[in-house]
Amino acid sequence: MSYETYSFQDLSTIISHPNFGQYAIEAEGIGSITFGMTTERTVHDLAADGNVMISKVKARNGTVSMSIQQTSSLQSWLKRLYNYLETADASQWAQIMVVSRTLMLGDSYICTGVSFGKIPDRVYQVDGQKVTWALLAADIQQD
Repeated sequence: MSYETYSFQDLSTIISHPNFGQYAIEAEGIGSITFGMTTERTVHDLAADGNVMISKVKARNGTVSMSIQQTSSLQSWLKRLYNYLETADASQWAQIMVVSRTLMLGDSYICTGVSFGKIPDRVYQVDGQKVTWALLAADIQQD
């Protein structure tokens, strides 16, 4: 009998910016990463007589959400990148790239035109928490 095995440690993700550098995530400090498409690929327009016009929408924009430990080095790196981009020329704002691959599942995501949605909300309580960084991607290609 053959078994398939999943391991989050098989996920390799690199976040990069041409003027700031890159950070390789090898499952340390990260709780989860989610890739989501934002735009519906099909739009239906309904006429008064019930006729439906179907439009194919080519947009591949979406979101990349990372839930990470608030004390992780990735959290520190993302805060530094955000602060750098806050004062940098506007042309640099959406030059982040996120590339993620899983060996076992064979999935890959290449996200370009990535920018920050906002600084994550912070919760302070008796035990350490995770914070969620929401990034917006102009284009997400997935295999």
